Amino acid sequence: MSEGVLRARRAAIAQALATPTFDLLVIGGGINGAGIARDAAMRGLQVAVVEQGDFASGTSSKSSKLIHGGLRYLENYEFALVLEASRERDRLRRHIAPHLVHPMPFVFPVFRGDPVGRLRLSAGLWVYDGLAAFRNIARHRSWGRRATLRHEPRLRADGLRGALHYYDCWTDDARLTLETMLAAIAAGAVACNYLGVVEVLRDDAQVRGVRVVDRLHGGTLTIAARQVVNATGPWLDVVRRLEDPTAAPVLRLTKGVHIIVPRERVGNIHAIVLRAPRDGRVMFAIPWEHQVLVGTTDTDYDGDPGAVAADADDVRYLLEAVNHDFPAAALVERDVIGAYAGLRPLVAPADPSSPSETSREEAIFESASGMLSLGGGKLTTYRCVSERVVDRVVERLRARDPERRFGPCRTGSLPLPGAEVKLAERGGFGGFAKRMRASAPAGVDDALMTHLLHRYGTHAPEIVALAAADPDAARRILPALPYRRGEVTHAVAAEMAATLDDMLRRRVPLAFRERDGGLGVSDDVAGLMRAVLGWSGEETAHVVAEYRSGVERERERRLGGRQAGDRDVDRRLRA
Repeated sequence: MSEGVLRARRAAIAQALATPTFDLLVIGGGINGAGIARDAAMRGLQVAVVEQGDFASGTSSKSSKLIHGGLRYLENYEFALVLEASRERDRLRRHIAPHLVHPMPFVFPVFRGDPVGRLRLSAGLWVYDGLAAFRNIARHRSWGRRATLRHEPRLRADGLRGALHYYDCWTDDARLTLETMLAAIAAGAVACNYLGVVEVLRDDAQVRGVRVVDRLHGGTLTIAARQVVNATGPWLDVVRRLEDPTAAPVLRLTKGVHIIVPRERVGNIHAIVLRAPRDGRVMFAIPWEHQVLVGTTDTDYDGDPGAVAADADDVRYLLEAVNHDFPAAALVERDVIGAYAGLRPLVAPADPSSPSETSREEAIFESASGMLSLGGGKLTTYRCVSERVVDRVVERLRARDPERRFGPCRTGSLPLPGAEVKLAERGGFGGFAKRMRASAPAGVDDALMTHLLHRYGTHAPEIVALAAADPDAARRILPALPYRRGEVTHAVAAEMAATLDDMLRRRVPLAFRERDGGLGVSDDVAGLMRAVLGWSGEETAHVVAEYRSGVERERERRLGGRQAGDRDVDRRLRA
């Protein structure tokens, strides 16, 4: 059957989208769109969500993957933002997503000539701990030069004054977004990826819905809604202009690039705060198993949001920062395993300043015809930002129907699907994890169980069952990375993965963690998807070719300034 499963699935969703008049239509399937949809559906609203690409395919899968209080925002005296972020970090780690949000120790080294010395930085961390009500994972500590080098022996010793040790949290940003969307669907929302808005519809000067095009199979669909929220991140102004061609831009887009390099070359034990030697920008070198994620850049961007990519100068900038503080690493461009670029949809300030000084706080814009648009925001604070947006939606709906009643916001207390544990069970998620380890079937070792618990939480048994029934499902897709073949089958069947790009960039993210961009396993993974979706041989070949083309374009952009000899090395790697 030619794409029968996928077509049937999307046809059923299209029918659900075309039938009612929804209370709320959310445009955008990133973390904010997913958070808004979940909150609204849990309050009893009829909710629809459309996303022009895959869920989390924009900014929401291209962050530094941190759930953090925003220590550096204290430099701009954004105390309210840090307070809110610290509270949300604690809520996510303890209650909402303990399987996805994990504590991570950070070291902030201080060198001679740095703009912030140890005493001032220590004072800032006391404020940081205080804003978290001293409920962070642990209080910060101050290390002298000798102690710093004992804990981080590969760190540059020249000019080192000491360091501060503190905690924030790490997450898989794409999975956090996907689970939030799945939670919205479980609460009654209708959501579909690859539906792009091409027209905003009005009735009596009020927005009453949208017309969308199916970017996978073609065709258009009209969706009616009493309220529309534009949560498209970097595409915010594009959608605003669909409603009003004269709408002035409200965003300042800045590009953030990350690179992945071998951890053995850097040798960092903790996550390290770096300062770029070019401009002093603060960034991170974050351990990611046997690799290190380095980022991020922060430069203005005025191009097509869909064409953003890491270029050669971005890569050199980040390598300079790592090599400056870890000189023995001596990393060069051919050492980069992968790279990705995302856009921050920051609200443009009244007075232009440097990109790094532009506030990360959100703003809600309401058009004359009633569409709400959300700009700004951070991954960490998505839940409370979503709450404020839904409050505005409920306020508008009540104005039209004063007799209607809505439930309260409950997203701050109810966990995501992967953290849900039956009330009758004791010990919460931690107790669940212990029971899973104790009852692991043959063929499911501790490494596999840990990996599945950290990605799927209480839904790990679904993949454990696949592995128990078929040993091939427990096999790693690549020997050096933890992702398993059963995860591919699960993502197609239960997580709306529709393309090879969805799979290799967000469901099992090999594209940035393997030197060839995942091309070496693309045929194998496409074959696993084909078994569920019923692709023909021709369609499978087309999917692989399309993915290969995207990887090649990214590599050409990233290698733009490389020498011919280096390009020959890369061609051999691709082969």
